[in-house]
Amino acid sequence: MPEGIIIKALSGYYYVKPLKNEQIVTEAQAVQCRGRGILKKKGIAPLVGDRVNYVLTENGEGMVDELLPRESELIRPQVANVKLAVLLFSVREPDMNLNLLDKFLVHIEHSGLETLIVLTKQDLADDEGQATEAVKALYEQVGYEVMVTSSLNGSGADKLQQRLAGIISVFSGQSGVGKSTLLNRLVPGLALETGEISLRLGRGRHTTRHVELMDIGNGGFVADTPGFSQLDFLELGVDELSVCFREFASYAENCKFRGCSHLHEPGCKVIEALQSGDIADSRYEHYKLFFNEMKDKKRRY
Repeated sequence: MPEGIIIKALSGYYYVKPLKNEQIVTEAQAVQCRGRGILKKKGIAPLVGDRVNYVLTENGEGMVDELLPRESELIRPQVANVKLAVLLFSVREPDMNLNLLDKFLVHIEHSGLETLIVLTKQDLADDEGQATEAVKALYEQVGYEVMVTSSLNGSGADKLQQRLAGIISVFSGQSGVGKSTLLNRLVPGLALETGEISLRLGRGRHTTRHVELMDIGNGGFVADTPGFSQLDFLELGVDELSVCFREFASYAENCKFRGCSHLHEPGCKVIEALQSGDIADSRYEHYKLFFNEMKDKKRRY
């Protein structure tokens, strides 16, 4: 029975690319498949990124027969076997939004994926890159991997492509930051639709319609996903929030009270680290903002 990977799911069909020795058969056409009824009866829904066993049917289509074990599963966007989350945030147009970046980081930390922050549109910076370097330094100090790119002149694209080799990664970030433009540079001939930026609204039109895996060579796949302008915390418990701020961890374990919220308790080591400059003001302010937002949402739901 042939093995493949679902590269697209649309209107009840799964488009499966054949695999041979763990590598996609690039020259092969994707097979349009339906899911076998037994999967639905078991409550199993195939996702983009799933490795599957499938059978060919008489009409040239196929049937997904079995899902192979998943290494990971994202709820939003719905993608399986992703290892790396690539968060794209632009230097300009739209302007850098650290509040939204930290909100994305909370969700990615909760999902357990590795994270790569990519700062795009460096060519539009009007301060000789000083603000970009400050953001890069802040998040590298927290412990994140950060790259800087320009889709206009291509700087950083080769390094990014090397980083994505051999894994499935998911692209996400603020709308209008140039995800499709960057993917077009990574995969010549891809010709993804790109959207103009609405300067009045400060956000881009949503140009990506569905999740689809793209082969970028060297065993790497990228899942391009719809742009987001908002995220909620409904799937996250308030007591889990501080764990998603990775720089809090070494201090939180020494707090005076178990279950410390790091907001007002005496003997809180996180607050002490903030006061001594070991935790960035912006990160702590966003933590408090998210904490209150989550408490408010829990009350309303």
